[in-house]
Amino acid sequence: MNTGKSTVVSVAIASLALIVCTLIVARPLDTFVNARKSITVTGSAKKQIVSDLAVWNGNFSYQDKDMKVAYAGLKEAAAKVKDYLLKQGIAENQIMFSAVSTEVLYEIDPKTQEILAKTGMPIRGELAREISGYILRQTVEVSSKDVQKTAVVSRESTQLINQGVLFQSYPVQFFYTKLNDLKVDMLAEASRDAKARAEKIVTATGGTLGYVRSAKMGVFQITRLNSNEVSDYGINDTSSLEKEITAVVNVEFTIK
Repeated sequence: MNTGKSTVVSVAIASLALIVCTLIVARPLDTFVNARKSITVTGSAKKQIVSDLAVWNGNFSYQDKDMKVAYAGLKEAAAKVKDYLLKQGIAENQIMFSAVSTEVLYEIDPKTQEILAKTGMPIRGELAREISGYILRQTVEVSSKDVQKTAVVSRESTQLINQGVLFQSYPVQFFYTKLNDLKVDMLAEASRDAKARAEKIVTATGGTLGYVRSAKMGVFQITRLNSNEVSDYGINDTSSLEKEITAVVNVEFTIK
């Protein structure tokens, strides 16, 4: 009698253990199967923007055998540059001059110069017979929210040459100062686009879109209008007044 009860108990325990083991094994399998029920899509958003800040740089110099004369000449050139910008309507607080840089010019023996030219060695002061002069240089920078005016000033800055200023103008750089605020809205729009794409794909195959499992933001591409440029590191065009910004997100959704 006791032997029969023991057998029944043993069978019950064995059956229970088998059920528990089955559940333990089945649980990861179920999780694995559900994990495979997902879809990853790429959403994007585009928006055209107009730059609201222009930064322009110009360089001017003066050369003379005497350092004091060269400095006086550069100072006079800087005054002419500033006067020109003010007359063009650029505010004084939008104009910034850099520190003066100096280059020493050496007069070197012709034979030594020929040897150095053949060997590619630089001309050092100790190889020169004497200092032949100095070149002093300075850079001016204009930073203004009047982008149109700044562009015109940069193009017409060659007028300074007629005033005896050795002036070189560089291309204007255009920026959009509200970019950080815009990025948030564009990421939201790109996410909505990703969801719409995923819903169309899943619905067409008879499924139902579930929750977001993961989302990854791509790099922003700021390019010229109608440009197809793309870079893994992102593009930030500063040469164009009007630009196009593209935001990309990769979103993984579960499928019910």
